[in-house]
Order: sequence, then structure tokens, then C-alpha cells
Amino acid sequence: MSSSTEKSAPILMVVLAFATVYTVWGSTYFFIQVAVKDFPPFILGALRFVIAGGIMAIWCSLKGQNIFAAKGIKHAAISGILLLFCGNGIIIWVERIMPSGMVAIMVSSAPLWFVLLDKPKWSENLRSKSIISGLLIGLAGVILLFSEQVTEAMSLQGSKSVEISSMVLLVIAAITWSGGSLYSKYKSSNDSIIVNSTWQMIAAGIAFLPGIIFRDEFSTFQWKNVSIDAWMAVLYLVVLGSIAGFSAYIWLLKVRSAMQVSTYAYVNPVVAVLLGVFFANEKISSIQIIGLVIILGSVFMINMTKYHRDKLAEKSIAKVQ
Repeated sequence: MSSSTEKSAPILMVVLAFATVYTVWGSTYFFIQVAVKDFPPFILGALRFVIAGGIMAIWCSLKGQNIFAAKGIKHAAISGILLLFCGNGIIIWVERIMPSGMVAIMVSSAPLWFVLLDKPKWSENLRSKSIISGLLIGLAGVILLFSEQVTEAMSLQGSKSVEISSMVLLVIAAITWSGGSLYSKYKSSNDSIIVNSTWQMIAAGIAFLPGIIFRDEFSTFQWKNVSIDAWMAVLYLVVLGSIAGFSAYIWLLKVRSAMQVSTYAYVNPVVAVLLGVFFANEKISSIQIIGLVIILGSVFMINMTKYHRDKLAEKSIAKVQ
């Protein structure tokens, strides 16, 4: 797909896709942390994406789509490895030792990387004061949202509680996720979304296998010791996190600008906090409420900028006609 074209889509479908990515992915930090308590990281990654890819391959077959006849297998595999093996795999690895709130802060830098790496949109995005302001304000809101948790973790456990190497890895995760998303947007073929997503997940699942062998994870892992909670977490990650959430995300990249889609990284922490308040009886402080308002305001600013641009473009086309 060229950088200048974005497929039109029904507004209801766009809203539903954004709602899925915003809400479902906001909860995956929690479920990854539950699952990785019982599953070694590479086994967890392979299990999640091989199962999800297998289910989607069966669905393609039932729908009469031959995934082996797809034209974009190579591009789908590359983007899948960048997105799911590098990006998501690093999150799985780091959540073994780092609180999910701190992980969310680092991953929330993704929208900034989207702007910096999206070269075809540089002239459009980097010249927009409202977009740049929205991105920076959103990042500040995320940091404010988790500032109390980070301070508490640092004071209780000392500087060793936050490994510098883990933080560097999370920056790499944000970069590879952004790069993989842009690669998927601009290099995607005309194959259906479900076919592309299938190959992305299968490629990522296979990419985890060498790590299992290198770390000899099966030597100490016992399937019988996996708790019900961990299995339910894997089921959630497969069905909602991967099949529903990831497919919606890849579709959005085709019909909306990468910068606009990247706002999920700001909303996900908001969803994570709200889930904790409503379902885990967690408390929310005044500082966190301010952070939530700032984040939602930044997303509104970015999306309104996109809305006004689209309206101006429509008026220009109408005048020409």
C-alpha cells in the first residue's frame, strides 16, 4: 500500500476495532504476568502464537481461503517477527522481573517512535504542532499515571528493582513494535487481513522455538504444575489478545494512519488502571485521575487533528470535482 492511500471503512467498524484494541490490550499486561508465573517465557510465547495462528489457519480453510497461495507470506512473516516475537516477546521476558505498571510506561513511548519512523508521513506529522503536543502530553500523562507506583517500587526495593537492561529492552520493544507496524502497513499485500494475521502469528510462534531449545526450558517445566489461572490467562491471550485484538490492530493500520492507531499505547494503561479499580478493588489516587484525564485529552487532540485533516481533504476534493 502506498503511503498516500488509506482504505475507507465504515465508521462503526473503525470504532469497534479501536475499542477492541484499546480495551483488550489494556488487560493483557495483567494476563501475561499471570501466565509467565507458571510458563517459561519462550514456551509461553510459542504456545500463544502457534495456537492462535493454528486456529486462524483452520478458520481460513473453513472460509475457503488457501493461506499457502497468499502473495504476502514473506512480508507477513517479517512484520510478525518484529511485532510479536521482538515486541511482545520482550514484554513477556521483562514481566518476569518488572512490575507491569513500569512496563506500561516504557511501552507507551511507542507513539513517539511511530512518528519518528514513519518517513512517508514526516512532512505531515512533524509539522503539526497539535500532533507533537498531543504525543508529548500523552506520554507525560502515562508517566504521571504510574508515578506513585514507580516511586513506591524504587523506595521499597532500591535501584536494583529496576534493571537498566530491562528498561533498555522495553525501549527496543517499542521500536520494533512501531517498525513492525509500519512495515505491515506499507508492505502488506492484497491478501485478506485474516491471512496476513495468520502468517504473522505462525512466524512469531516459530521464532520462539530456538529460545526454548537454547534455554532448555522443557528440562525444568512440568505441564502438571501449571495452575488453572495460568491456563485461563493463556486462553485469554490467545482468543482475545491475539485473534481478536491483533487482527483488529492490523486492520486499523490499513484504514487509519499509523500515528492515530498508535494512540492505543496511551489508552491501554488507562484501561489497566480502571480494570484494577473495578475488578481488583484497587484504589485510584487524585494524581492518577489527573493522569487519566491528560491521557484521554491527548488522544482526543490527536484524533481531532486527524478528523479536521480528513474534512479539509474532502472539501478540497469536492471543489476540484
